[in-house]
Amino acid sequence: ETPWTPALPTYFNSLLHARQDTLLNPANWQIGAILMVAPVAIVTMIEHLGDVLTIGRTTGRDFLASPGLHRTLWGDGIATSVAAFFGGPPNTTYGENVGVLAITGVYNPIVIQVAAVFVLIFSMFPKIGVLISTVPAPVMGGVTVLLFGMIAAVGIRTLVERQVDLSNTRNLIIVSTVLILGISGLEILHLKGMGLGAVAGVLLNLLLPDRTLEQRAKVSE
Repeated sequence: ETPWTPALPTYFNSLLHARQDTLLNPANWQIGAILMVAPVAIVTMIEHLGDVLTIGRTTGRDFLASPGLHRTLWGDGIATSVAAFFGGPPNTTYGENVGVLAITGVYNPIVIQVAAVFVLIFSMFPKIGVLISTVPAPVMGGVTVLLFGMIAAVGIRTLVERQVDLSNTRNLIIVSTVLILGISGLEILHLKGMGLGAVAGVLLNLLLPDRTLEQRAKVSE
């Protein structure tokens, strides 16, 4: 087999020139492609917020305060920009990692960083991917059930800790809509899954009248 390492400088050089020609020449911009990919970046921001909240609940730390949501979003945005430069899709945090943290109880960032290095190294050797694919499907299915089950459990825990009143019809509508859209696989305007559910939840929260607040306002008057 021909080693791929010597070809990397040539590849990056040609890629750099191609990206410069595309970015600096508006005639090469494809509006259709931009409109198709841009909403995905918004979805990743919403998913990022949800993952930061759930990781904070899992580890018992407030990551919205430190390091701060603005810093984590900046990091996600820079990573997405770099990925786009190389022709990749928008990056996002993965909810599966929340399940891993909850199952293992290992919260040390160094462990995650070392694991990330191993993943990068393994990705360069396809045979390792073939070896991992030999893991029986029932085993992977069991792991998947645990991971996504943990994510759902953390979400329910957040609702309980926030003392969300699910006897309130408005809250019940919002929660049920987000839940169904999140797991149904329905796609609307290139939004699906967690992203679609999050957008629907935000819109419903803004549009549906909160009679509880109105009643409190009347009582205070």
